[in-house]
Amino acid sequence: MAEATLPEIYSIAAHRGFADALVAGLVPRYSEPGLGLARLTLLLPSSRAARSLSEAFIRHAGETGAAGLLMPRMVMVGDVELDEALGSLLDPLGAEDIPPAADPTRRWFELAALLRLAMEREGKPVPGNAALLRLARELGGTMDRLLAEGVEPEDFLSEAVLGESQNLAEHWLSSTKLFALVQQLWRARLAERGEVDLATRRNMLFERAAQHWREIPPATPIVAAGITSAAPALARLLRVIAELPQGAVILPDLDLAMDDAAWQELGRAGQAPEPGALPFTTGEAATHPQYHLKLLLNRMGVARGEVHPWHRKGLGAAPPERSHAISSLFLPPEASKAWVDLSADKRRLSGVRLLTCATSEEEAQAIALAMREAIEVPERRVALVTPDRALARRVVQHLARWNIVADDTAGRPLSLTPAGRLLLQLAELVSEGLAPVTLVAALGHPLVRRGDARRAWLEALRALERRLRGPRPSPGMEPLRNVARRAGVEVWWEEVEQLLDPLVSLAGSEGEISLADSLDALAQLGEALAGEDLWAQEEGRALARLVEEFRLHAREAGAGIAPGELHAALRDAMDQVAVRPPYGGHPRVAIYGLLESRMTRADLVICGGLNEGTWPQAPSPDPLLAPAILRALGMPGPEFRIGLAAHDLASALGAPEVLLTRAIRDMDGPTIPSRFLLRIEALLGERAEDHRETRIPALAVRLDRLVPSTAPYPRPQPRPSAALRDVPIKVTGLDRLLGDPYQFYAQEILRLSKLDPLDADPARDFAWQGTLAHEVLCRWHKLRLDGTKVPILAVASEVLGEANIHPLLRGLWRPRLYEGLEWVARTIDEQPDREIVAIECKGEMKFDGVRVYGRADRIDRLPDRTLAIVDYKTGHPPSAAQVEAGYALQLGTLGLIASEGDFEGLSGQANGFEYWSLAKRKDGEFGYVDEPMKVGNKKSGLLPEEFLPAHERFLHKAIAQYIKGDHPFTAKLNPDYPGYNDYDQLMRLAEWQIRLADEGEGEA
Repeated sequence: MAEATLPEIYSIAAHRGFADALVAGLVPRYSEPGLGLARLTLLLPSSRAARSLSEAFIRHAGETGAAGLLMPRMVMVGDVELDEALGSLLDPLGAEDIPPAADPTRRWFELAALLRLAMEREGKPVPGNAALLRLARELGGTMDRLLAEGVEPEDFLSEAVLGESQNLAEHWLSSTKLFALVQQLWRARLAERGEVDLATRRNMLFERAAQHWREIPPATPIVAAGITSAAPALARLLRVIAELPQGAVILPDLDLAMDDAAWQELGRAGQAPEPGALPFTTGEAATHPQYHLKLLLNRMGVARGEVHPWHRKGLGAAPPERSHAISSLFLPPEASKAWVDLSADKRRLSGVRLLTCATSEEEAQAIALAMREAIEVPERRVALVTPDRALARRVVQHLARWNIVADDTAGRPLSLTPAGRLLLQLAELVSEGLAPVTLVAALGHPLVRRGDARRAWLEALRALERRLRGPRPSPGMEPLRNVARRAGVEVWWEEVEQLLDPLVSLAGSEGEISLADSLDALAQLGEALAGEDLWAQEEGRALARLVEEFRLHAREAGAGIAPGELHAALRDAMDQVAVRPPYGGHPRVAIYGLLESRMTRADLVICGGLNEGTWPQAPSPDPLLAPAILRALGMPGPEFRIGLAAHDLASALGAPEVLLTRAIRDMDGPTIPSRFLLRIEALLGERAEDHRETRIPALAVRLDRLVPSTAPYPRPQPRPSAALRDVPIKVTGLDRLLGDPYQFYAQEILRLSKLDPLDADPARDFAWQGTLAHEVLCRWHKLRLDGTKVPILAVASEVLGEANIHPLLRGLWRPRLYEGLEWVARTIDEQPDREIVAIECKGEMKFDGVRVYGRADRIDRLPDRTLAIVDYKTGHPPSAAQVEAGYALQLGTLGLIASEGDFEGLSGQANGFEYWSLAKRKDGEFGYVDEPMKVGNKKSGLLPEEFLPAHERFLHKAIAQYIKGDHPFTAKLNPDYPGYNDYDQLMRLAEWQIRLADEGEGEA
C-alpha cells in the first residue's frame, strides 16, 4: 500500500473564471511532449461541464498559438440529486461481482405497480394511473437521494427515526409506512433478479475505485474538477484522488477568506452529531453558498486550511477586489453584523449593475438588447444565466430579430418541441375524444404532410375548420362526417378517418387500455402523418428513445392506462426529458440554466429572473417522507437547494461585468425580489442607486418606436362613395345603422362577419340556442299547416338529435327548451280565433328607392283580418323604451313590409306586434308574450297608433343620411345603443374611446 500523502486540494476563486483558470493550470502541469494531456483523466460532474472545458481548451490553444492539442480523457461522475445527465462513470476496474443496475424506465413502471399493491394492502384509495406514475417517479427520486447519501432501508428503524415518528401527523406517518413498504417490496424484486439500483451501483463503483486506487495508485494522473456533490461514497473517492501521487481535487469558489467564526457558524455539516442533536444542520446555515462545500470537505476529512488557492487565472478573469464583497454578501446571520463596520472598499461591487423592469416581457427585451450590444465588441463573450426557462425562450426570440441564433443549453422539455407536441396532440385526441381544437391542431401541425402535398391538405383542413367553428359537436365520427360533408371535403375526410380509426377505438374503450398498444397506435399515426420528420433532429431522436423505452418496459410490466389519462401521463414523461441543442449557435452568445452555468464564464454575465420562487426556487418538500424523518436519516432538507442557488449566483458575480435583472410583474402577478438581490442592495447601501442600469431600459422602450410620436388614432368615420352606399337594409340592421353606423358599414358594405371560435363556449354565445329553437318551431308549424299534428317535443327531440351538440350542453339546455316549447303549443291552442298564415316567411319592400328586406318568424291573421307579426326569442325581448329610442326596430320594420310590400304574396295591414319569449318568467314558469308598445301598465314606449309611423320616420332618416346621403358611418355614434361588439376591435375602440370621454366629446 502506498504511503499516505497530504491531500492536493485547490480552490479556484469566482473572479478567476473556473474553466479557463483550470485549463491554464492543467496544461503546464500535466502536458507531456508528444502526448499533450492525453494521459490525464478528468473527473467532471456532468456532460455540460465536459463541453465547457473542451471550449476552454480550444480558447487556450488559440490564445497560446498552439499548433494542436491532445485533450485529456473526461469522465462524468454525475449527481443524481441534482438531476444531471450521467455519462459513462468509471471503468469497472475488475468489478465483475458488482450486480447490474435495474433499468430506470422499467423500475418506474414497476414502482407504480408496487405502489398500487401497497395502497390496496393498506386500504388507501388508489389514484388514477397518471397520478400513480407521477407519484412513482417522485418515490424513485427519493429512493435515489437516500441511496446516494448511503441511507439503507434498515435505517428507518433507527432510534432517531422512531423518535421523530412519534411526533408525526397521521398523514405523514401513513405515507412513511407506505414508502417503507414499497421500498421493501422493491428490494425483494431486485434480489430476485440479482440487480441493484443505479445509485447503489454507482456507490459500489466509487468504493471499488477508491479501494483499488488506494492500494495501487494509477500510473497516469487523475484530477477531479468542479465536483460539489457531497455524497458520502463520492466524497471518499475524492479524498483518495487528492492523496494520489499524481492526483488533485479542484473545487469551484471555496471561500478561503471567510473568517473562522463565520465558517464555524455554518454548523457541523455532516459531522457526527453531538448527543441529542440531529445529524444534519438545517435552517439558515444550509442556505449559505459555502455550506455544501463545507459538507463535502467534512465528508472528505479535510480541513479548510488544507485547501490551496489556485493561482492561475482564465481569459475572462475579473479584478480580485470584488471577492471580499461577494464573501461578505452571503455571510451567516451572526457574521453579517460585521456589515456595520465594513469599509467602502470592502463593499465594492464595481462592474455589477442592477436592472428592474416592469414586466417579464420588458425584462427579456432589455436582456436581449444588452446581449446584442455586448457582442459588438470583438471577441467579447456574453452569457445569460437564469432558471426561468420561459424568460430564456423570450430572450431567444428577441435575439432572433437581429439574426442572432442563441441556443438555450439547458434545453427545452420534449413536450414543447415540434415532434413531442405532435405526439401529445394525438394522445390528447384519445383523452378528449376528437375535440375540435386538438383535432385541427394535430392535423395542421407543421410536421404533417410537409412538402408538395401540404397545400392541398391544409386547404381541406381549413374548409373543415370553418364548418367546425361553434359549440363542440357530439362525440364520435358521425357528427364529423356530417361536418366534412357540409364542408365539401368528404374524400379527404375518408383518408383522415382511416388514419384516426385506431385512436377512436382507443378513446371508446371502457376501462383501461394497454399503454404499450397506445404508444404503438400513436407512433404509427404520427409516422403516417409526418413520415420520417417525426423522428428527425434532436427532438425526434429523443422522442424515439422515449417511445421505445416506454413500449418495451410498459409491455413487460403490463402497464395499463385509462384513455382519459393517456395525455397527462405522456406529458409528465416528456417534461422530464430535456432536448439540448447541438453546436451551431452564435459562438459568443450563450444561455444557461443554473446547472449548465457551472464552470462557464463570459465577459458579461446576465443573471435573469432574480425573483423569489425563481432564483432561488421555492423549496418543495418530499411528497412521502416528512422533513423530520429526512433530517433524522441525515438527509439535507429542501433549503439545501437554496444554498446551491446562492453558490451559483456567487460564482456568476465573479465575472468581469455582471447585470442582475428582475421583473416587478410576471404572468401570475406581482413578484417579490430575490433574497439574494435584497442582500446585494443592503450591502451596497446608499450606493445601490449608483449601480442601477438606466440606459438599457431607455433604449428598450424606444426599440419598437420608429417614429418619436404618432398622432392618436381618431374615431373612425368612413365616407364610402355613393355607389358603395347603395346597399339594401335588413330589418335587423336598421337600428344598427342609426345607433352604430360603423357596425352597419362593416357588415353590409365591407361584408365582414364574425368568425366563431372552435369549441365555442355556449355559456357565452347563445346564438346556437336561438337557431335550434327556431328550427324546432319552424318544422312544427309547417307540419301543422300541412295538416299533420305532431307533439312539439317529438319535433324537438328530432332536431336536437340531428344537431352536433355535445351531450352535456344538450342535457343542460333541453329541460328549459322543452318548458318553453310546451308553453308555445299551449298558448296557440288557447287562441283558436287566430290563424297562422306564414312561418319563416321572407318579405321585402321598396322604401325611398331602397330595398328593405327581412324574415318573419310567424305571421298570424287576427279576427279583424289584420296581421300580427310574431318574433320568437329564447331570451328576454327588448323593451318598449328601447323601441321608442330606435334600438330595436325589427318588428316595426316587418310590419311596414307587410303593409307596403309583401311576404311571398302575403300582405295586409299589420296591427299586432308580439315577442313570444321562451325564457323564464318572474314566477319561475317559462314563456310569455310581450308587445313592444305602450300598452297596459307600461309607462314608456310608442302608442299603438304611433308605432308604424315612427318606424317610417326612422327609415326615412337612415336612408336620407346614410344610403342616399353622405353622412359618415361614425363608430359608436349613440353610446347608449346596446349593440353587439363584433366590430370593436376593427374600429380600434380602446384607442380612442377613453380619450374622447376625457376630452368631453361624449361617452363612447
